[in-house]
This record gives sequence, C-alpha cells and structure tokens, in this order.
Amino acid sequence: MINPTLSEWLNLIFRWIHVFAAIMWVGTTYYFTWLDARLTEEEKAVANTGTAAQIWMVHSGGFYVVEKRKIPDELSRKLHWFRWEAGTTWLSGMALLIIVFYMGGGALVDPDVSDISVNAAIALGVGVLIVGWIVYDLLMLSPVGKSEKLFAVIAYLFIVGTAYGLSRVLSGRAAYIHIGALFGTIMAANVWMHILPAQRRMIAALNEGRKPDEALSARAKLRSKQNTFMAVPVVFIMISNHYPGVTYGDRYNWIILSGLVLAGWIAAKFIRRA
Repeated sequence: MINPTLSEWLNLIFRWIHVFAAIMWVGTTYYFTWLDARLTEEEKAVANTGTAAQIWMVHSGGFYVVEKRKIPDELSRKLHWFRWEAGTTWLSGMALLIIVFYMGGGALVDPDVSDISVNAAIALGVGVLIVGWIVYDLLMLSPVGKSEKLFAVIAYLFIVGTAYGLSRVLSGRAAYIHIGALFGTIMAANVWMHILPAQRRMIAALNEGRKPDEALSARAKLRSKQNTFMAVPVVFIMISNHYPGVTYGDRYNWIILSGLVLAGWIAAKFIRRA
C-alpha cells in the first residue's frame, strides 16, 4: 500500500504532466488537421495556375507562410517530428491509472456494483485496453475500415457495449476512465504504430530515389483524422471526475457516457471544419 502523502504528490505531478502533454498533443493534431483542410482548398483554387498552395497566417509578432509538399526539395532539410506529445500523454495517463486505480484498488471496485476482486478488476482493465486496440486495428485493416461511416457505426456499438459491460463490473468512475484510457491507447498506438512508421517509410523511399507510396500517406492521414474524433470524448471523460452526480455516479452512467461520446464525435466534425 503506497503512502497517502506520496500518492497525493504522484497524482498531482503526473496529472499536471498528463494534462499539459494532452493540450500540446490535441492542439498539434487539430492544428495540422485545420492546416491540411485549408491547404486542400487552396490546392483546388490554384490547380490550373502552376503555383504551390500556401496558407498565410499571423500570430504574435510575426507573419507565417506554410506550404504543403509531397516531396521536400532537399532531403537534407531538418524534419520536425511531432511524436513525444502523444507518448508523454499516454505514459503519464498510464501512470495515473496505476496510481489512482490499480495501487490499492479503492477507486477501481465498488461492492454495490459487483464483488469482483481488485486483481481481477486490474486484469479486466488492462485486457480492455489491449483487446480494444487489437479490435480497432483489425477493423481498420479489414474491408470495414474502407468505409468511414460503416466503421463509425461498428466502433460506436463496440464502445456502447464496452461501457455497459464495464459499468456492471467496475466502479462507475473506473468504467469511465477505462473508456477514456482505451481511446487514449488507440490514439497513441495510431501515432507510434502507424503514422510514424508510414512517415519513416516515405522518407526512406525518397532517400532511395523512389516515389513514396501515396497509400501510406492516405492511411496515416485517416488515422490522424480519427484521433481528432476521439480527442473530444477523452477530454470530457478527463473532466467528468468533477461531476459525478450527472456522469459516472448516475444510475444510467453508461447511457450518459455513450451519448456524450456520440456528442463528442459530432462536435469534432464541426470543430474540424472551423
């Protein structure tokens, strides 16, 4: 059993890191999504002029111009990667999951919900993260992943079923957090297991004098797009801890969570267009 004072400090430190890293990650993801959408519009506007699409912006004390290229003009140019925001967010989130829920288990189980043991609850929680990622990834790699609407319907039904199942075994708060952790795990795995490897393979092709596979770019872009949809429900779940009466503490907590996940996806659709 961890010392209560030490637990409090660890909770505070890792929560601070987690929230700030999440701000950087979500901000970067939405910024590049917005940028890509605006550049796509510009590409259509200048399609017959032979000029490159550019976006001009003003921020703080300067003016900035951004241009999208499928191939850099010089392979020796320094490429700035965006990866540690995702890694730091996920690692600090897992640290919080362990500190708050797995060490001691007081917040993980609720005798009024089920008589599951702490060890069994931990195994269930970790299993949900692993199996959830595998199911998501297999769906994305299957023919279902080629239809965004069909994938969204199946994924939503999976989330509703998972929320219901967890709410019948774990405490309401733990059920909510594990859905959030599942989204976060999928988002981080998308970055580290698909988006970054695709970028590396594209750069390797350029270094070898080959044209990069555009399918790699399209798949990486789709994973990044889906991350923007998962980010909104994740933020809601992060703050739901402060409103137990209308979220995880409610009798129909899983229905509330399912509804707000859907609302978050709808909100993300409009935010992406802003």
